[in-house]
Amino acid sequence: MIFRPCIDVHNGKVKQIVGASLSDSHDAAQDNYVSEQDGAYYSDMYYDMGLKGGHVIILNAKDSPFYEESKDQAIAALKAHPGTLQIGGGIDPDNAEVFLNAGASHVIVTSYVFKNGLIAWDRLEAMKHTVGKKRLVLDLSCKKKGDDYYIVTDRWQKMTDTRLSIETLDDLADFCDEFLIHAADVEGKQGGIEENVARLLGSWGKIPVTYAGGVHSIEDITRLKEIGNSKVDVTVGSALEIFGGSLSLEDVINACG
Repeated sequence: MIFRPCIDVHNGKVKQIVGASLSDSHDAAQDNYVSEQDGAYYSDMYYDMGLKGGHVIILNAKDSPFYEESKDQAIAALKAHPGTLQIGGGIDPDNAEVFLNAGASHVIVTSYVFKNGLIAWDRLEAMKHTVGKKRLVLDLSCKKKGDDYYIVTDRWQKMTDTRLSIETLDDLADFCDEFLIHAADVEGKQGGIEENVARLLGSWGKIPVTYAGGVHSIEDITRLKEIGNSKVDVTVGSALEIFGGSLSLEDVINACG
């Protein structure tokens, strides 16, 4: 189990937010923490600690007046240490090369490969053709509906008709190098992990999978490691001291090992 660091950028600032509060209307979000440091600062920190495979996420839509400012923050983080961070947020075949050339190890995609609530296989093929399987991460972040979890797009605001399941993971694994999955219902709330999501991911484990959402204690990480069968990597955001929380990076890393 590996700790994967994160840098979330919203309205031109490195932040930690409550995921379910994010709205494209007026670029609104409930902030847990707004950093005075820029993306490159956190990239330097993670690099100095030997952390790789983390992600930078641009949380503004491409038509937002804040998008370019947020993009600049993300690019600065990538350029600081090329090849160590992934990038997500509005990625498509037209702009993917910009981020790869800036130093991203992978691009992370969700919204582009869904249309009318379903996987758009032609778009997925186009994305794979543009960047290659080894540089593509599919973000299958999800929310609960009934007894199941469904993939959400457009910065966790739009529910699709595609269920997160073993079958979905099997179908998509041939197109990408990794999966990133935020449990959006608990993202940023520090109220505990979404155990059913973690259990599903841990029962699969055919390619690297990173879970995010709800971690607020070392016990949460221990629990995730247990029910994820040590097959699921983890991202922690708001609970970290560096983002205003109580957990030290060192303790989190040690708990994952």
